[in-house]
Amino acid sequence: QVQLVESGGDSVQAGGSLRLSCAASVYTNRNRCMGWFRQAPGKERQAVATIYTGGPTTDYADSVKGRFTISRDNAKTTVYLQMNSLKPEDTAMYYCAAGRFASSGSWCYMGGTYEYSYWGQGTQVIVSS
Repeated sequence: QVQLVESGGDSVQAGGSLRLSCAASVYTNRNRCMGWFRQAPGKERQAVATIYTGGPTTDYADSVKGRFTISRDNAKTTVYLQMNSLKPEDTAMYYCAAGRFASSGSWCYMGGTYEYSYWGQGTQVIVSS
């Protein structure tokens, strides 16, 4: 069982920055994909950024490329999302997610069939203009 706890959400002005954290209770001997997803009111959940715990692979939604950076600590138990140049359209509930296992980073690219089995409760980000 994996538990994910997000933190760092807040209300900021457009152009500001936030850093989200996801603390995961996982077995570090298993490599997996982890990711940040978001859902705004009335909209579908979308992937924002993903990362492979066993290597350098990361992937980003086009809407956040160049502004957001996903990273993890060496123990592979905490994943971060650094969000810069925030826009009002970034307003959403942000969720951390993790899969059970991934044999390579290629599984972590968006648009594939990788299943994220574990989800956190979410942290709210509000960006005002």
